Amino acid sequence: MSRPFAKVCILVLDGAGIGALPDAAQFGDPPTVNTLGNTARAVGPLHLPNLQALGLGNLTEMSGVAPVTPPGAFILRMAEASRGKDTPTGHWEMVGVRTTTPFAVYNPEFPAEIIAEFKGATGYDVLGNCVASGTQILDDLGAEHMRTGLPIVYTSADSVFQIAAHEDVMPLPELYRVCEAARLLLDKYRVGRVIARPFIGQPGAFKRTYNRRDFSMPPPKGTLLDKLCDAGIPVVGIGKIQDIFAGCGVPESIHSEGNTDGLALTLETCRTRERGLFFTNLVDFDALWGHRRNPKGFADALAEVDAALPALLDALGEDGLLVLTADHGNDPTYMGSTDHTRESVPLLLCSRRFQYGQDLGATDSFAALGQTLADNFGVAPLPLGRSFYTNITE
Repeated sequence: MSRPFAKVCILVLDGAGIGALPDAAQFGDPPTVNTLGNTARAVGPLHLPNLQALGLGNLTEMSGVAPVTPPGAFILRMAEASRGKDTPTGHWEMVGVRTTTPFAVYNPEFPAEIIAEFKGATGYDVLGNCVASGTQILDDLGAEHMRTGLPIVYTSADSVFQIAAHEDVMPLPELYRVCEAARLLLDKYRVGRVIARPFIGQPGAFKRTYNRRDFSMPPPKGTLLDKLCDAGIPVVGIGKIQDIFAGCGVPESIHSEGNTDGLALTLETCRTRERGLFFTNLVDFDALWGHRRNPKGFADALAEVDAALPALLDALGEDGLLVLTADHGNDPTYMGSTDHTRESVPLLLCSRRFQYGQDLGATDSFAALGQTLADNFGVAPLPLGRSFYTNITE
């Protein structure tokens, strides 16, 4: 067996699912949802030579991304064991947490008691309190927010309490203070995330900024991230990773402003660090292209990742492992809603150490990722997930 990998980079393509799970109907999704497959079908044929060589086209049918034999990476299809299709649920399961009781969803609005508690805790009444698209609600209520100074509160099919405010009307420190106060009162209501949604501009031309922050419920103790920290192994979160885990097990965080910046920061981290886990979320797949049902944007983002892969693999070297995956689906061609879709996700384990890889089939939990890395770093096993460590090191 070859030596463990000293540094591992997880790159989460947020929302890049590969086909409906058998229980998708229970989550309101048809069996035809397939984020990567339908994106390629809508835009295609795609040109993703590096992802194709690694074996992405082996995991789902993608126009322009043909299967290869053998794949350059060790590849898997991962099903989600948890009851959910949201960002925290998917990320938590990757590191060993199965969510059996879903986070609470409030549709079509938050009850009066929650709004009253929010007002008492923050000093603000609210605009909105409805299910809405994050861009449409700015068109609908942005001008009134600028006139009144009241924050815009809205939600979606996910368990989120989103607070939008113009950066010139409610400065960022005040918006974050309001979100922190909301986080404290919403734990008992099992709201998964409070999200600060700052924006700029004038009526008719509002634009959300990358000063977004997520205030999440903390995961249960004992995740892979906790185990690595306890063992003295560095953990670095890039993008919204630290927010997703409420800081638990992610002592160092690097803020990013979208996919391009996130890829550059990840490359720099892989190049300059000698040891540890580097965990990146590429949020634009989800926020800009999936939710906004823009398959062309999603395809362009895939091409950007594809172009970045050789440099990332070189930066990690033979002592490093690159992990490509997703946390849920967000099919940009599905017009039944603008929400996440319940899908399997890809897992590609890549390294300059590998002459070639292997199709390892399918597994029943995203925690296969975490269990494999627990074995690699020599920490105690997780309570969930099958390890594929011996497959990639023998």
